[in-house]
Amino acid sequence: MTGSPRIADRRLRVLSLLIAAAIAIAGLCYSSWVLEFVLPIHVDPVDTFLSELDAEGKPYREVFATADKIVGALLMPAAIGGLLVFPRRRLTTVGWVALFCFGAATIADVLLPLRDCTPEDNSACGGAGSELFPQLHQPHALTSTLAVTSIAVAVFAFSLAAYRYHRWRILREAGVIILALGAAATVWMLVADNLTGNYALGIAQRIQVGAMSLWLITLAAAVVLEGREWIEPVSRR
Repeated sequence: MTGSPRIADRRLRVLSLLIAAAIAIAGLCYSSWVLEFVLPIHVDPVDTFLSELDAEGKPYREVFATADKIVGALLMPAAIGGLLVFPRRRLTTVGWVALFCFGAATIADVLLPLRDCTPEDNSACGGAGSELFPQLHQPHALTSTLAVTSIAVAVFAFSLAAYRYHRWRILREAGVIILALGAAATVWMLVADNLTGNYALGIAQRIQVGAMSLWLITLAAAVVLEGREWIEPVSRR
């Protein structure tokens, strides 16, 4: 009988490692955009959105689209596993659900790719709008917005949980720094997109997405390094 708790504990630890591995790999795949500096894509990172890398007709669309599919395919079961394996608290439940939504929205991004926008044919972009980013008026913008919103909710929820429950030190320290970096890039994008001229929105988005990838890897590290705290019961607050 004494072996049963040990077996259960081992199973929980194996599951937590699998969840952490899935999240970490998803974080790495979500940073596949760095390949734009290696592959002969010839895009200007200063004034292009990352969605243009896997837009319809782009030469390396399958590379970036496949990476995004892997992100969604890993995060959705990882989020479900997090809900089932770790103690449920209001904030962490919100975080896992938001992470699941982020994975689903990332796959939707692939299924609704950006249509190629050219100055000669703005009708392909859904009508008039931002001269710098007319693709904001495409259906792809909705899935991208859902993805960014979902992971933002996940980051805030897990960060608040780390402080409220006094656990997961790596999320309280490194996670909050990454949150601040991503928030600054988001503010940069929101403000600059409403001003005339080019304010390097492409750079802002790459910082934002890079912060997302780093946070996912940080979450995975929290699950691995502090797995015991995730599994042991905590007092309800």
